[in-house]
Amino acid sequence: MMSAGFRAARDGVSVHLDAGEVSILRSLVSQVLGLVEPGATGDDPLERALGIGSATPPDDPVLARLFPAAYAEDDEAAGEFRRYTEATLRDGKRADATTVLETAAPGRLTLTAEQGQAWLRALNDVRLGLGVRLEVTEEVHEEISSMSEDDPRYPVFVIYDWLTYLQDTLVRALW
Repeated sequence: MMSAGFRAARDGVSVHLDAGEVSILRSLVSQVLGLVEPGATGDDPLERALGIGSATPPDDPVLARLFPAAYAEDDEAAGEFRRYTEATLRDGKRADATTVLETAAPGRLTLTAEQGQAWLRALNDVRLGLGVRLEVTEEVHEEISSMSEDDPRYPVFVIYDWLTYLQDTLVRALW
């Protein structure tokens, strides 16, 4: 597994992915999509209509990473910020994941710049989620190179590394 990554194209960015790569990508993005389902809103009808949600940070460490506290030193300000922004942020992450699921297909695919931006954000969300679960550090490449292929974490580390490569080539192709 390893595509040549994204390249700038006349009408956006393009990449060639094989069926296995698309399957892995679609599976991981679907998992993120399931995680970022709409958050709970209050009982107040106006709050529900406006998508104003809970001020409480998520218990799940991946969600906590995807929706970090805006004010690390001020829990009250962070909670108020979360109440008014998290629903919109979740909508954005769902839209990005949906774009990937709608456009990912085996073979050469070309994305518009807007679709490429959605892919970039969705790839980042998947990487953040995997990074939390794997407790990835800055030395991920060293970890992979010293890790036995028999290590049960090895395939996921390799996928994390592949996603990093895809994200890097996508950034370079978009700019």
